[in-house]
Amino acid sequence: MNSWRAWTVWGIGVFAYLVAVVQRTSFGVVGLEATERFSAGGTLLSAFTVVQLVVYASLQIPVGLLVDRFGTRIMVSVGATFMALGQLQIAVAESVVTGIIGRMLVGMGDAMTFVSVLRLVPVWFEGRKAPLLSQLTGMIGQVGQLVSVIPFLALMHATGWTQAFLSLAALSVLVIVVVLALLRNAPPGVSAPREGPTEGTREVLAAAWRQPGTRLGLWSHFTVQFSGNVFALAWGFPFMVAGQGYDASTAAGLMSFFVAVALVAGPPMGRFVARHPLRRSTLVLAITGLTAVAWTAVLLLPGGAPVWLMAILVAVLALGGPCSMIGFDFARTFNPSHRLGTATGIVNSGGFVAALLTMFLIGYLLDVQHALGLSPGGLYSLEAFRVALAVQLLVMAGGTLALLGVRRKVRRDLAAQNVHVPPLREVWAQFRSGRRR
Repeated sequence: MNSWRAWTVWGIGVFAYLVAVVQRTSFGVVGLEATERFSAGGTLLSAFTVVQLVVYASLQIPVGLLVDRFGTRIMVSVGATFMALGQLQIAVAESVVTGIIGRMLVGMGDAMTFVSVLRLVPVWFEGRKAPLLSQLTGMIGQVGQLVSVIPFLALMHATGWTQAFLSLAALSVLVIVVVLALLRNAPPGVSAPREGPTEGTREVLAAAWRQPGTRLGLWSHFTVQFSGNVFALAWGFPFMVAGQGYDASTAAGLMSFFVAVALVAGPPMGRFVARHPLRRSTLVLAITGLTAVAWTAVLLLPGGAPVWLMAILVAVLALGGPCSMIGFDFARTFNPSHRLGTATGIVNSGGFVAALLTMFLIGYLLDVQHALGLSPGGLYSLEAFRVALAVQLLVMAGGTLALLGVRRKVRRDLAAQNVHVPPLREVWAQFRSGRRR
């Protein structure tokens, strides 16, 4: 553990996840081109990403169970195969149905990647490194979104739809080769931690769900992550270009800024979680509150948002990605090793269920307003986007209430184990008292 080989194996896993993020986010930056290619309105366009995320979210728990049984190497290889086939299908698709089939295959492969890669951390590294390495896994993987925004979009404009998506398929083939050749599930002579009580699939799943810490991770992931996913995967580019009137280069720059902020924010959040484990949910609630305030400001400002205000929104949304990794830390600290993949799968489904629900609602509200003549500026007018994007605030409110409810249960269980979580006012009073002394 902690050897050069551990870092090599982890690096290969992170590369596989980075490529999965490229495949996941590639469709979001070509939304306007997809509208023309498939003659799709708002609902149909959102269906591409919604169906992809339905597949992704629905497979998280089965994938968690499978990675506990078969290990990272097999699962990542199979996932990369599905993504290669999916992008190949997208490359030649000319109808909505065939395009959606391609996105479903991408969603299947993507679903198998992150949970499997995250499984490597407790096997190859000491526990004290886990929070930071989990953050780094998510952080480096998000560079894939930057690849979608800059080189992939440039390739699309230079060579066309088919060649661009064929290149993405080839990238997943490279992942298959590298993973099969170099990635291993555990250090030599060490079994991956599947030990523990012999439990069937139903028992493992039930035990992971009954653990309140798992549900706390689920609702943390649900609440803080989805808005950034909605922005990056589906509606951010159309909102900025068609709604706000920004040119494509400005929108691409803001998307790149999104990735940059997520990269910078990851390590400090990892260190915060390692040093203040009893304040993890407080950080989730704080970032959620900032997200709600930023969206309210952008949606209510008359005449559209200036670039500086949109940059603030993008920065806050970017914080949601690394902050959502706290959900996986809850899964790690509240579950035994032989249920870690299952618990991680449960947590990872949260943000994507919220994202796919919100993406569909936004597309549906855009179409309804257009059909009823409530958006005279067109399907993607700023006025229509104001109403449609405001639905995110309702989803945030629901997730926050659920998070607060399960957090009370977790803290009662901790109190029964003589672990006291002091109120913030008590912590602040101690801090001020210490400064005066």
